[in-house]
Amino acid sequence: MDNLSDELRPSLMDRVGRLLPPAWTGRGTLIPVLRFTGAIGLSTPLRPGLTLTTSAAAIEKAFSMRGAKAVAIQINSPGGSPVQSVLIYKRIRALAEEKNLKVYVFAEDVAASGGYLLALAGDEIYADASSIVGSIGVVTATFGLNELINKIGVERRVYTAGRNKTTLDPFLPVKEDDVERVKAIQRDVHAEFIDLVKARRGVRIEKAGEDLFTGEFWSGKKALELGLIDGLTDLRGKMRELYGDEVRFSLVTPSTSWFRRRRSVAIGDSGSDFGFSPGGLAADLISAIEARALWSRFGF
Repeated sequence: MDNLSDELRPSLMDRVGRLLPPAWTGRGTLIPVLRFTGAIGLSTPLRPGLTLTTSAAAIEKAFSMRGAKAVAIQINSPGGSPVQSVLIYKRIRALAEEKNLKVYVFAEDVAASGGYLLALAGDEIYADASSIVGSIGVVTATFGLNELINKIGVERRVYTAGRNKTTLDPFLPVKEDDVERVKAIQRDVHAEFIDLVKARRGVRIEKAGEDLFTGEFWSGKKALELGLIDGLTDLRGKMRELYGDEVRFSLVTPSTSWFRRRRSVAIGDSGSDFGFSPGGLAADLISAIEARALWSRFGF
């Protein structure tokens, strides 16, 4: 190397550099990538879910990366809590405007209900032709166990202050007044969801009209026709199309370290030195069942 002339050194170094991955040399445009996977808001001390609390640090880090030209988000979620969906959406949009960065969203298997609400944080939304997209609606599910406890001879005793504290209690017969109160809340939440879709998608969904808001879901191919997404592609392909073949990706994920999980358990006061208790395990089981039910609605 020392015997080479100064004129040849830059050319040789450049050729050597191009043999290495862009991430090693700093070549190419940097694109931070966020991943939102799973049911939204279904969280227990031992099973951290997708909430603003668990994702805020990753979102902040992605939008603060020096040299980033945009932020990409991958979504694979059947929905869940409307409040947590909106909180995460708002944090993304606030940082996108503050940092003046464009946001590209890519749906994987499912971006439905709250998962689609998260997708609305993108300036542009993409999916696979076979992705499940949409489900712009609100659902409340419970069980009716009053006949069961009568059959097995269980006497349940409930004491309340406030005549509506037992609304939708699964161990009591259905009350029409309870159902109407819940439906009124659903209508309010649905209206907010619809307004957000209209504000973010604008003229792209005008032809589809109000049929978009029935809670129905579609394939990615049909979602493109309806204006819910902007194209059929994947993250790598779209980013290389926009920023060149040497685009660099930096995956940013929430911390799942043992210490962070242990701290969450401690805050949750599990009643055990090691963070395990019958109550915590039962809550985890219920959370897992609820998440499984959300996925199963879309065939997964």
